[in-house]
Amino acid sequence: MTSPASPFDSRYSWTRLFLTLLIAVMGNVGMWVITVVLPEIQGDFGATRSQAALPYTGTMIGFALGNLFIGRAVDRFGITWALTGASVLVAAGYAVAATAPSIWVLTLVQIAIGFGTAASFGPLIADLSQWFMKRRGIAVAIAASGNYLSGAIWPPLLAWLAADAGWRWSYGLLAILTLVIMLPLAQLLRPKVSARALAEADAASSLRRARTGFTPRQLQFMLGFAGVACCVAMSMPQVHIVALCVDMGFGAAVGAEMLSLMLLGGVVSRVISGYMADWLGGVRTLLIGSTLQCIALFLYLPAGGLVSLYMVSLIFGLSQGGIVPSYAVIVREYMPAREAGARVGFVMMMTIMGMALGGWLSGVIYDQTGSYQWAFINGIVWNGLNIAIMIVILTRGTRARGGMAVA
Repeated sequence: MTSPASPFDSRYSWTRLFLTLLIAVMGNVGMWVITVVLPEIQGDFGATRSQAALPYTGTMIGFALGNLFIGRAVDRFGITWALTGASVLVAAGYAVAATAPSIWVLTLVQIAIGFGTAASFGPLIADLSQWFMKRRGIAVAIAASGNYLSGAIWPPLLAWLAADAGWRWSYGLLAILTLVIMLPLAQLLRPKVSARALAEADAASSLRRARTGFTPRQLQFMLGFAGVACCVAMSMPQVHIVALCVDMGFGAAVGAEMLSLMLLGGVVSRVISGYMADWLGGVRTLLIGSTLQCIALFLYLPAGGLVSLYMVSLIFGLSQGGIVPSYAVIVREYMPAREAGARVGFVMMMTIMGMALGGWLSGVIYDQTGSYQWAFINGIVWNGLNIAIMIVILTRGTRARGGMAVA
């Protein structure tokens, strides 16, 4: 129970959530810009499609590493310094990318852009989570939705800009917008939760973790492996739905619509899951989402018509959107508040690695079998591993509470 002067769930907490969402929408554009301009880049450099995809790969590598290392920096220096440095790095990256002489230079620059972009994902979410206790789940879910909203807002706008002025001009504009928007907003996040309030939050998380019998390190690695497993499964539809639609004769445009439908469903799912996390806790919420995602993957197996694929894609988006934010909620429920940046960053890094691994595995399986059926089955198996880990954490805690009650 918080004191009257508690900073948790206060009016400022909700104001900070609004600022965090604005930062996330602008800051996460670095994840999406390369996918929009990929065809132009291929033509500009005379590259193959696989070479043109290298900058995206570099972006995701940088994004994964950024979540880990910037998360640690947030714990030590605070979110304002981390966002300020990351914004300058990203803006410089955009400026250099706009003059890149080759696909290889662009790929290296995109690693830096991805690294800086990560500050607006896991580290930003971890910082916000410290300002909430009772409504932490919904707050984290709304903040995490900034990534999807960025993906919904910026690609159409950038595609329109690139069509008139070219992709290099778009990168130059983003360099300016990043400095103009991100730097002032970052300065508004200087206030920090007091040490006394953090100690209050840590007391609750320590008791909850003790019931599981796991050390913080053990629990962190369990969550990391669970993040890889769920995102290997998640990546199959998200990465390959366009290619699947092309193979089935529906065309790339239809696949892009299905991907947008997934993202829209994902935003809805994140908000609903946030409310559920405040009611049921992060582990139960993640377990429900992972189970529903597994069911949705099963539904893809018989889906062969256009309408059925649209329906299953929407169901998939509504199932999986809340899974990744639930990891941040679990970390805050079980881990020390002062380590939130590093530990949330580590788990987010593992989920991104899961997406990268799953996207690649699905392609390998397709090359070997000529079909995505076994790729979906591969995702279902990995999804089962995620469910098993969540059940272990949940049952260990439940069993411990039962034993304490009997004693």
